[in-house]
Amino acid sequence: MKGDDVIEVFRLQAPVWEFKYGDLLGHLKIMHDAIGFKSTLTGKNYTMEWYELFQLGNCTFPHLRPEMNAPFWCNQGAACFFEGIDDGHWKENGTLVQVATISGNMFNKMAQWVKQDNETGIYYETWTVQASPEKGAETWFESYDCSKFVLRTYKKLAELGAEFKKIETNYTRIFLYSGEPTFLGNETSVFGPTGNKTLALDIKRFYYPFKPHLSTKEFLLSLVKIFDAVIIHRQFYLFYNFEYWFLPMKFPFIKITYEEIPLPNRNNTISGL
Repeated sequence: MKGDDVIEVFRLQAPVWEFKYGDLLGHLKIMHDAIGFKSTLTGKNYTMEWYELFQLGNCTFPHLRPEMNAPFWCNQGAACFFEGIDDGHWKENGTLVQVATISGNMFNKMAQWVKQDNETGIYYETWTVQASPEKGAETWFESYDCSKFVLRTYKKLAELGAEFKKIETNYTRIFLYSGEPTFLGNETSVFGPTGNKTLALDIKRFYYPFKPHLSTKEFLLSLVKIFDAVIIHRQFYLFYNFEYWFLPMKFPFIKITYEEIPLPNRNNTISGL
């Protein structure tokens, strides 16, 4: 952008999988977040969002291929930037509201940061794993998803001097609750030639009911198996940063929240942007 441009910044939010299920997941407050920009000089709009590159299900659970010993993960994520804002998509069942105004210089500095951020965090993580729902509870693993990217970007813009409006902003978080996790190893140490064959089989058995493209009968049977593993036997296997962890699950096991996280305050020490 030209340095003297004035850029409007928009908060964008819509239900996950709206293209397929409409507002269904919106009723459960399972939302996708993005950021919109509008150039005052050119009148052009842009959308920036952090996507799971192979859809949410593939990022959350692996594929089990007969020819491979280890589960096959498609859990890459990345920021995508493109021209245009689909007003209907964001407004119909979600949010499209201006949250700040920035200069072209701020935008350009943010764009450089986004490139660095894209090269640093390349894997999508659905779950936030905590010891309990209580405030201040130990967090074992943090999620790394679309909302976290939006929050990181807002924080960066505030550091650059952006002043955000005082509006309420809520985000979806999906929690698992467990006791202290146990480190199991990486793909090689678990599934390699000298790996733990019993553990490898247990992990694959755990992931099997989460496979996609099930018939109605298979889906119902899989739900029973998932309930038995996670709720009855209180077991969950988590893949996080190339490593496998065992989670001893605790009540209430899983929870979806739609929490308010305020917009950041401006860094008043920055000037000339």
